[in-house]
Amino acid sequence: MITIIGLGPGSIKHLTLAAWEKLQQSNTVYLRTSRHPCVADLPATLRCQSFDDIYEAHEQFDDVYSEIAERVLEAARRDGEVVYAVPGDPLVGEASVGKIIERARAASINIDIIPGVSFVEPCLSLLGIDALGGLQILDALNVAAQYHPPINPSLPALLGQVYSPAVASDLKLTLMNQYPDEFLVKLIHSAGNADAQVESVPLYEIDRSRRIDIMTSLYLPPLGELSSFEALQNIIAHLRSPEGCPWDREQTHKSLRPFLIEEAYEVLESLDADDPEALCNEMGDLLLQILLHTQIAIDDGEFHMSDVLQHLNEKMIHRHPHVWGDVPATGDFGQLSQIWQDAKAAERADKDIEPESILDGIPIAAPALFVAQRYSARAAKVGFDWQEVAGVEAKFQEELAEVFSAKSDAERAKEIGDLIFVLVNWLRWLKVDDPESLLREINAKFYRRFTHVESQVEKAGKQFNEFTLDELDNWWREAKRLGL
Repeated sequence: MITIIGLGPGSIKHLTLAAWEKLQQSNTVYLRTSRHPCVADLPATLRCQSFDDIYEAHEQFDDVYSEIAERVLEAARRDGEVVYAVPGDPLVGEASVGKIIERARAASINIDIIPGVSFVEPCLSLLGIDALGGLQILDALNVAAQYHPPINPSLPALLGQVYSPAVASDLKLTLMNQYPDEFLVKLIHSAGNADAQVESVPLYEIDRSRRIDIMTSLYLPPLGELSSFEALQNIIAHLRSPEGCPWDREQTHKSLRPFLIEEAYEVLESLDADDPEALCNEMGDLLLQILLHTQIAIDDGEFHMSDVLQHLNEKMIHRHPHVWGDVPATGDFGQLSQIWQDAKAAERADKDIEPESILDGIPIAAPALFVAQRYSARAAKVGFDWQEVAGVEAKFQEELAEVFSAKSDAERAKEIGDLIFVLVNWLRWLKVDDPESLLREINAKFYRRFTHVESQVEKAGKQFNEFTLDELDNWWREAKRLGL
């Protein structure tokens, strides 16, 4: 039998009556750590044996907790009954307890858990908040080990085990991927003790606190009611509900198609304009389309957002074996591209999808310049390409001659189409992988110069047709000299 006792977060006053009675009945108690305020007040007849030495023997906490679990099980096998005491509550932030329970069950050893007051309750008292207000409770060590915090920012969060400035430093870097640097948070020190203190600091300063120790926690207030992905999902679900908007309820995947395309192009426009504020707004509009399509799928019983995210997460991990797997990567972009393509091929093989052509998989509804570039690039990968750029230049001359030798406008138009495709290939040789963006830049340049001509016509107080082409062209050249 293994009895696991929670000692509470601080002084002996937080020890439950059940825990106290069990300790009085026992001869020996194994302590995860003797660094706990109530240890000095335990029954004088009780022999205390701590596992503090294990912390010095290992660099990884997982190894520490594994050895603690093994020692507790060994004692149970040897002595028949063991009392193991941990700070707080056994089932709140106690990794060693989880390992003991798992191994004890496998060994058919009975477990009795005597709950204790965790670090959460005194923190709530100091903060004056209700846990049922959506409080998220997390391990700071787990959050600090990630690149983006697994936290809903529209709800409050309490993070335990911020026990050192080094942990706080790693933690703030993760949190600042979601929260502003200046976001006001609260460090809670020695919750449950007489010297408990709540320290309000900007997020970027949490690792500068001089009071951080083994009993420090971090409280994150809600970032804002509408700051989370979940809040947006709720808004879209509301719009599609009987209590929502008639227009949104009537939409289908097909009816929304033009809006998806339009919003995507507006994102591209903000990128071309190098306008971060516009990009932020346009990305939101594009995300709205994704959420609307997903809610329609939910309403029609097709799939959920969790399916979308699961599929995407699995795809990103599978297609980066050099990050999450054991595939070595040199950093060469060509090699990375091949790793990606190999992963895609493996996915198709797993699904028994055999493409009829290497060109399959490129969306034919995409802009024609984009499709032309992808087609030529795919063909080049299997050797269907010129040996050197002189070959594509010669092909351009050949197609240009065919344009001028065409017998009709219709034939000439088709030949110009062939010429455009050759130009896309030529751009690929020139390392221009996005001819669509290149043409958008040319369009923007034409817009700037033509509007300059318009402004000069307006200043002259005349109409366009009152000027010769040479006069208009002089203003066009003036626009070029001005760098427009």
